[in-house]
Amino acid sequence: MNNLFSIINGTFVRADEANIHIADLSIQRGYGIFDFFRFIHNRPVFLDDHLNRFYHSAKVMHLPVEQDRATLTNLILELQEKNKLPDSGIRITLTGGYSPDGYQIAAPNLLITQSPFSYNPAVFEKGIRIITYEHQRQLPQVKTIDYLKAIYLQPHIKAHQADDVLYHNQGLVTECPRANFFIVNNREEVITPGNHVLRGITREKLMGMEGFRVKEGNIQISDLANAREAFITSTTKNILPVLEINGKPVGNGQPGPVSTALFRQLLAMKESDSSIS
Repeated sequence: MNNLFSIINGTFVRADEANIHIADLSIQRGYGIFDFFRFIHNRPVFLDDHLNRFYHSAKVMHLPVEQDRATLTNLILELQEKNKLPDSGIRITLTGGYSPDGYQIAAPNLLITQSPFSYNPAVFEKGIRIITYEHQRQLPQVKTIDYLKAIYLQPHIKAHQADDVLYHNQGLVTECPRANFFIVNNREEVITPGNHVLRGITREKLMGMEGFRVKEGNIQISDLANAREAFITSTTKNILPVLEINGKPVGNGQPGPVSTALFRQLLAMKESDSSIS
């Protein structure tokens, strides 16, 4: 890590020397946004989509981005060239800035960090176990740095021998803290919640896959017991089967055929993507 570079407001700095002042609203109030994407074999994957979401989140949160898309893209590519990490994750963070009173938004700080990241497809077969919890995230359409509830629930999740939590609100399933949620129903339809959720990039890619009936729709808590398959999606997890919910197996408790087919198609899509703004 000592040999890696990061970027702060357009300036390259050693990662172990990168810092911002404690007056920043990200520290004082947890105010800021971020986005995260991967380099695979030295290629940024779905970069255009991630930048679209980053600029959208910044606009909703009233955080001006000094760098335009071309400048930001060039900074990312230069960081990749300096760090020489063919398989990695890039995090772009935009903070609330150095507020004069710890409450008002100031000029944002833009932080770009890179770290090694490799994906092991074997995790797909292992799957995960989840529990449900009633909660609705603030500003769910924005990828904020606020993960207060998710971190607070970690002891609760471990106490129930689960791997993650699935939020629901007023009887409707929404999302996991860091992933979108899908079920496969008895009609072989792949359903994902469409309201009060973050529209993940992997989620959006699945929505457009040919050969599958993937659509948005309400998922009642009661629907979980009858789901043939369930899985979550994210940039780091790709597609990960949910094999157990609240201690009860989903389907036969193994990754299902729809999840498996989608998983293979997604990996192929990522391997071939070369989109750069």
